[in-house]
Amino acid sequence: MIKRILCFAIIVVTAFGCFACGSTTVPDSDYVKIEMESGGVFYVELYPAQAPETVANFKKLVSEGFYNGLTFHRVETGVLIQGGDPMGNGYGGSDKKLKGEFPSNGFTQNTLKHTEGIISMARTNDPNSATSQFFICATSIPSLDGDYAAFGKVVKGMDAVHAIANCPVYGNKPVEKQVIKTAVIVDEIPAD
Repeated sequence: MIKRILCFAIIVVTAFGCFACGSTTVPDSDYVKIEMESGGVFYVELYPAQAPETVANFKKLVSEGFYNGLTFHRVETGVLIQGGDPMGNGYGGSDKKLKGEFPSNGFTQNTLKHTEGIISMARTNDPNSATSQFFICATSIPSLDGDYAAFGKVVKGMDAVHAIANCPVYGNKPVEKQVIKTAVIVDEIPAD
C-alpha cells in the first residue's frame, strides 16, 4: 500500500512539474515598455479587439523575454523601424506562424490604419507568415493599410522611435546596432 501511495505521489509531482515548466503566465495588461540599450524608452498600447491572436502572441513573446537583446535590424529612414528577428538579418522569427489579422486576408474587424506610432506585424508575401518580427511606423504609411496586422500604438516615447528611425544606416541596416535592452509588460503608462 505504501508503495502505491509513493508511486502515485511521484507521478503527481512529476506531472505537475512538467505542466508548470511548459507554461508561461502572461499578464492581463495591454501595455508594453520597450527600453533600448541606448537609453531610449517607449510604451506601446496593444489592441486585442483589433487583432486578438497577434496581441496574444506578442504578449507571450514579451513575457518569455524573447525580444530582450534583439535589434531593430531594419530602418527605412524617417518611415519605419523593424525588429524582432533573433537572427538580426530579417530572415528569422519565432516558431509560431500567425494567421494574418487584416482585411485583405479576410479579417475585417481590424480597422487600424498605419499612422505614426502604429506597431504592426512584418511578414513575407504569404499573408499568414508573421511570427515575431514587427515594425513601428515613424510616419503615416497608408499604402500598408489593410494588408498588415496592425495591433497597437506607441502612446509614449515617440522621440525614442524617431531616434532609431533617423539613425545612420548603410542601406537599411543601422550602422550602430539598435538593441532592445528589455521589453516588458507593465500595468500602466507612467504620467509625464
